[in-house]
Parts: sequence; C-alpha cells; structure tokens
Amino acid sequence: MAEEPREPGNKEKEGTELGSGAQQMQAAMPYISAVWKMVGGTMVGVIGGLLLDRWLGTKPWLLVGLSVVGTVVGFYGFLHEMTRLGKKK
Repeated sequence: MAEEPREPGNKEKEGTELGSGAQQMQAAMPYISAVWKMVGGTMVGVIGGLLLDRWLGTKPWLLVGLSVVGTVVGFYGFLHEMTRLGKKK
C-alpha cells in the first residue's frame, strides 16, 4: 500500500513521514519477500525430506528429491515475484 504523495502546503500529514532508514527498508521489502520465497521453498523441501526419510527409512533419497523440488519451487516463486515487480515499474 503506497502512501499518497504529500502536497507542499499540507500540514496535516506532517508527523507521519518515515525516516530515511524506514523508507529504504520499505522499498526493499518486495525484494526481501522474493528472497524468502526461495529460501522458504528450499527449507520446506529439506525439512520435509528429512522427516519423511526418518519415518519411511529411505535415507537419503527423499531428502535429495524433496530438496530439489523445494529449490525448484522456491526459485520459481522468486522469479515470478521478480517478474511481477519488473512489470510494476
């Protein structure tokens, strides 16, 4: 949700301005979100593979397979988000 641009003579929104660090963090949030999609997909694959390997006794095959699947899904989510951000600008 983008903040509406302030008019030079508008004093009512004077106290709601963000500091420079907060503005930079707000500008970086879409990119941080995209990176977390990639990291999250990989982590879900690895943890799921570890748990299923322990439960089914198939070490290390489900770990390897789900790690690859999680990485591919996470990378797809990352690319999808970056493409969406590119079209927005």
